[in-house]
Amino acid sequence: MLETGDHAGLPFVVVHKRAGLALVYRADGRLAGASSVLLGSTAGDQATAGVGERTSLGTLRRSDLTTPAGRFESEPGHNLGGEPIVWIDYASALAIHRLRPGSTKTQRALRLASVKVSDKRASAGCVVVPEAFYDQVIGPVLGQGRGVVYVMPETRSWHQQWPGLVGPD
Repeated sequence: MLETGDHAGLPFVVVHKRAGLALVYRADGRLAGASSVLLGSTAGDQATAGVGERTSLGTLRRSDLTTPAGRFESEPGHNLGGEPIVWIDYASALAIHRLRPGSTKTQRALRLASVKVSDKRASAGCVVVPEAFYDQVIGPVLGQGRGVVYVMPETRSWHQQWPGLVGPD
């Protein structure tokens, strides 16, 4: 991303779905932090049509639970509960947010800590990070203004996803 300038001088995140990992970079390309993440429980690289509306209605289908691959221009915002989040794609209700309180918090915290990538598939599609990582890295780096989020594909190569951005295999 740095070599091509595709991040346009903005802070950026690389979400590596196959590794269950997010790498956060400052605008100058310095690594701000890395963390294990939870991702959509259904594998896939495409958002399904209407997923944003179904999210707001609470009527998600199993096929909706993907974390779509792509290059997204992010912006800070808030969820319906007023919590700070970073919108990856508002229309698809796709965001980076901290692990939320609730009946599954302990189980999801264990999945975040697990070394098994298969354990990372536990969200409705959003990129979920540990609370401390959100507070210490995501909020200060991406929660202050626009950024870029690169979600790496899992069903095709990076080169297929971004043919003009990366060189040949």
